Amino acid sequence: MFNGKHVIITGGSSGIGLETARLLAARGARLSLLARGRYRLETAAEELRATGAQVDFRAVDVADVAGVTKVLAELGPCDVLVSCAGVARPGRFLELPDDAFRQMIEVDYFGTLNVVRAVVPGMVARRQGSVVAVSSATALLGIYGYSAYGPAKFAVRGLMESLRAELRPHGVHVGVVFPPDVDTPQLAEENRFKPAETFAISGTVKPLPASVVAQAIVAGIEKRRFLICPDLSMKVLARFGSLLAPVLNRYFDGKIARTRSAAA
Repeated sequence: MFNGKHVIITGGSSGIGLETARLLAARGARLSLLARGRYRLETAAEELRATGAQVDFRAVDVADVAGVTKVLAELGPCDVLVSCAGVARPGRFLELPDDAFRQMIEVDYFGTLNVVRAVVPGMVARRQGSVVAVSSATALLGIYGYSAYGPAKFAVRGLMESLRAELRPHGVHVGVVFPPDVDTPQLAEENRFKPAETFAISGTVKPLPASVVAQAIVAGIEKRRFLICPDLSMKVLARFGSLLAPVLNRYFDGKIARTRSAAA
């Protein structure tokens, strides 16, 4: 279903975005990669072109609505959008700088919204297409240390839930991805700022390879799934999170208390 289709991937120069691009290149998709850093985009494009893939790329900040609109108009009609671009800045609420909260909303939420608004009208007009956005496990349950990042990913979840209902009658598939920690350059950067309490909660779970998340995304598009969960823990949390929240919160509270006690 991807052969000859134009797939636009934001955050396509590394991590989940690049792994998704590799899978779709092997399926014959025509790729357009978007990210902020031109050097990594060029490197990714060269790698994919070496396999015979048709690849274009643009260096653009997804939070820049004018820049996104211009770039996507240049790239032409989009058959599949995979919105992976994002940043995470963990930290304690009382210690995070004001601009961290604004950056998460501008990049993670508005960065998703900007590209979706640019491509969806064309999909609706053609009555076909697929729009997938990467949210986060932190959009399923509030986690210590993610008071800036979590709400932005909750907003992505809310956007996609609304769009699923609105775009379905127009023949457009909408999906949202809920990955846990993923072994990417972004996670390495994120770990520099994680409070000890956050490490206590997430540090015992091995991060997923980005390729596993990419496989789930491709399968989700092929099967036109709304909920795209790369592992069993996310499937359970996505479906039963509201029921499990009291139990999980007590478990996390115990880990946090023990961590703080040890530090004291």
